[in-house]
Amino acid sequence: MNEILKLEQITKVFETEELETHALSGISLTIHQGEYVSISGPSGCGKSTLLSIMGLLDFATEGQYFIEGQDATSLTLNQAATVRNEKIGFIFQSFNLIDELSVFDNVALPLRYHSQKFNGKEIEKRVVTRLEQVGLSHRISHKPNQLSGGQQQRVAIARALIANPSILLVDEPTGNLDSKAGDQVMDLLEELNNQGTTICMVTHDPRYADMAKIKIQLLDGKVLHAPATKPLFN
Repeated sequence: MNEILKLEQITKVFETEELETHALSGISLTIHQGEYVSISGPSGCGKSTLLSIMGLLDFATEGQYFIEGQDATSLTLNQAATVRNEKIGFIFQSFNLIDELSVFDNVALPLRYHSQKFNGKEIEKRVVTRLEQVGLSHRISHKPNQLSGGQQQRVAIARALIANPSILLVDEPTGNLDSKAGDQVMDLLEELNNQGTTICMVTHDPRYADMAKIKIQLLDGKVLHAPATKPLFN
């Protein structure tokens, strides 16, 4: 399997004048193409910090990070933004849709900032395909505030997939949903993984963590439980 992400001895320290907080301590892991990884643990254990570093939204204090073999440790902010937009799809708890834009334009947004210049026909084809994939092509002209929470999260999933990223990074995808809508979103993620999408998901819900094929538990910024799979941890 192709290697998508590799972290080597990642440490993250947050410093103020009075306090030094070690959010992550020596995390090493590798995620391969097609894997479904969950990261779970109590609040404050470092889950979201780890996901932010994977997604190049933040940088480690120490250690190395590679995405598809590219050393991302010393990227400039602009370089990181390009890699993030083209290789990583994000799904957040809060959907992060733009209320003023239609479902079509929300999903199309990453393509409009892509280094590859897509024409209108290609954008339309991709948007329709992804919305069909999440069961929302009939809502293509609606605004986010005309949709339920579960539908908004599915639009966010379509947007995350639109540029054909190497991996989906998913942060508490059911946090703002009722149990029925949450289960539907999780079923969709499982279906996407079965179709070959690589997923790394942060969740506090053990039911959803167990849906992943590889499960990582964090406590106080360290791996509490590592799966037996050899390639994942060094």
